[in-house]
Amino acid sequence: MLATPYPALALAAATSAAVFLVTGAWEGLALALVGGVAAVLLGRRRDVVMDVAPPPAPAAPTLAEMLDGVADPVLLVSNGRVSIANAAARNVLGTHVIGEDARVAIRHPAAAQALAAADGHPVELVGIGSRDRRWEMRVTAISPDLAIANLVDRTQHAAAERMRVDFVANASHELRTPLASIMGYIETLGEEAGEEPVLRTRFLKIMMDEARRMQRLVEDLLSLSRIEADKYRLPDRLVDVADLLDEVCAELRGSGRARAADLICAEWDNLPPVAGDRAQLSQLFHNLIGNAMKYGRSGTPVTVTLKAVPTGLVMTVTDEGEGIAPEHLPRLTERFYRVDAGRSRALGGTGLGLAIVKHIAERHRGRLDIASRVGVGTTVSVTLPATG
Repeated sequence: MLATPYPALALAAATSAAVFLVTGAWEGLALALVGGVAAVLLGRRRDVVMDVAPPPAPAAPTLAEMLDGVADPVLLVSNGRVSIANAAARNVLGTHVIGEDARVAIRHPAAAQALAAADGHPVELVGIGSRDRRWEMRVTAISPDLAIANLVDRTQHAAAERMRVDFVANASHELRTPLASIMGYIETLGEEAGEEPVLRTRFLKIMMDEARRMQRLVEDLLSLSRIEADKYRLPDRLVDVADLLDEVCAELRGSGRARAADLICAEWDNLPPVAGDRAQLSQLFHNLIGNAMKYGRSGTPVTVTLKAVPTGLVMTVTDEGEGIAPEHLPRLTERFYRVDAGRSRALGGTGLGLAIVKHIAERHRGRLDIASRVGVGTTVSVTLPATG
């Protein structure tokens, strides 16, 4: 007997031969043989498909793996001990906290109280991770033996609030000082001094100077407020910076200031425009050049240059003044920060000029750089990005 690995095929062949012997027709033989083979193959295919196992389902992520995807520190506390700490928590508190008593893991009196209460009320923590970092912590009970604690970093929020409080206090002080002077002279003029022409004239001049100082301060405060309100709205108009800087230089040369003759504005031609706010850029140029004229030594040049660089345009102002000590440079753009407060006020400074410059540069997505050497002078540069 002929052995075959496919018995069904042998049966199909035998059936085909029987059909041929009965009918004597080759066509019947062929049809029977083809049909039998097809039936066998289809049955074999069905068996193969049925034998293929479905792909295994992917393993579900663990709770610890899912918590690692949370940006804020999260702790799972079981029976008072840290059973899970996500990656952010391990980064702040250390990897050793897993398995520790939660009160030891977060060493803070307010944290211990929150862990004991587990009522979801926020508490403020200071000094966790580093001395100046501030956190808001909430602990919520899931069951009698299980709680979840999460911390939210509030360091930047606290810094912004501190800046706001300092700003209000400084602005109030800056306004109160000239106002008190004006009121004092008004009272004096209302008495005997008002009868003396020379004394009255001197007092009225002082009052006018103080009033103008208040006016400059109020204008700078309003200007800073407007710039901050627009900081996220990119300027979309093309400004010919070279033409604008020509106007500013011409205005300052003809201002009648004592140092107007010291101003040197270099030649600049064929420079590309930038996307900007013309009024704000004019204010930026006035502030930077005005500062150099104000604080540089009399008779020394104040040089203004404008040139194209691969990233855009760079405007530079250089003076030959007393210079600024290195420790003051990082704080020069803070509101009301002054290297020499007495001299600044005497020269009419409000303490907001460089803060305004910084905010204008940031709104234009530019960069402000300040370099200075004591006894040599100061160079201030503003880079404005190219359009497109």
